[in-house]
Amino acid sequence: MRTLSIPALALTALSLTAAPQVRAQAGPGTYSSVRAINLARNTAVKLNGGLTVYRPAACMFNTDFSGGSCLVQTNSDGYLYKFLGGAPGWQQLGLPATTETELLISPDGRTVVNLLYNGAPR
Repeated sequence: MRTLSIPALALTALSLTAAPQVRAQAGPGTYSSVRAINLARNTAVKLNGGLTVYRPAACMFNTDFSGGSCLVQTNSDGYLYKFLGGAPGWQQLGLPATTETELLISPDGRTVVNLLYNGAPR
């Protein structure tokens, strides 16, 4: 069996090509924005009885870094989401929403800062 050795200089060069730094501040286009929308969506699902009885609006499944149309505001306080939800299939069947949820998620997308509203659509 033949063993290849990589010179120390080559190893140093490899270590310099680390993954790009991820921005931790709030804003569309960051990895924290994907974490934030996932956390907001999953929090609403848990609050409203689980996926067997509740589904958030389709905009809450948009994880393409844009934040989706449910993202109301992004600033130094974090991500503010406001969205509707209802029984499974409500949106596809054209039924009215039964729940409105408004959540503030931390700038890093890891914490629910404040549940502002979770109730009948206003």
